[in-house]
Amino acid sequence: MSGHSKWSTIKRKKGANDARRSKEWSKLSRFVTIAARMGGGDVSANPRLRLAIEKAKGANMPKDTIEKAVKKGTGELGATSFEEVLYEGYGPAGVAIMCQAMTDNRARTSPEVKKIFERAGGNLGAPNSVSWMFSTKGVFAISTGAIDEDKLMEVALENGADDVTTSESLFEVTCAPEVFGDLKAALDKAEIPLQSADVTMVPSDTITPDAEAARKVMRLMETLDEHDDVNNVASNCDIPDELLAELS
Repeated sequence: MSGHSKWSTIKRKKGANDARRSKEWSKLSRFVTIAARMGGGDVSANPRLRLAIEKAKGANMPKDTIEKAVKKGTGELGATSFEEVLYEGYGPAGVAIMCQAMTDNRARTSPEVKKIFERAGGNLGAPNSVSWMFSTKGVFAISTGAIDEDKLMEVALENGADDVTTSESLFEVTCAPEVFGDLKAALDKAEIPLQSADVTMVPSDTITPDAEAARKVMRLMETLDEHDDVNNVASNCDIPDELLAELS
């Protein structure tokens, strides 16, 4: 298991309050705007926008807020100046970390992200220092107590999933980004409760650090995620289940 689903579970539970939800909506709105700016406002012709809107809907963002973000991207509500920046580096215990940001001032964001890495005992790397070990995939997390594994396998694999893996506490379903929306619709139709659903960066291999190092990695990822300009954080850290229970 990539560890992403465990991180998403922790983040979802920690981020249940209104302040964090408001920040998440702001980030997702920016994501929608950039997707519309890069590929236009037609969802059928812009897969990136379709995925951005799926993520926004998954966070229960209001429809009119999503529509406003699209119009900002297409220029109907004025020009936007955001650009996408990818930061990559290493955290405690040599864990590889990817950080996607959307900023209107790279000269401000880059030093701030660098400082977050360094304060956590990590370091910001050069381009492609760790990105070579990650690929973009749709990832769904489902509690092992919420659904029979055979039923999940049947629904997932019949609707475009690449794989279904299991840990002590979670099932993780992965798919190509292009089928994320259709697969999510199929899981929803089958009334399979999702702990998280996201299109993110998934590592080809994972590291399982000891509990102390894993806590440091989680603090680093959480601090990055709380930065206003950061849209997505991923790592190759496989969080131990006992630590997941503690943090949840």
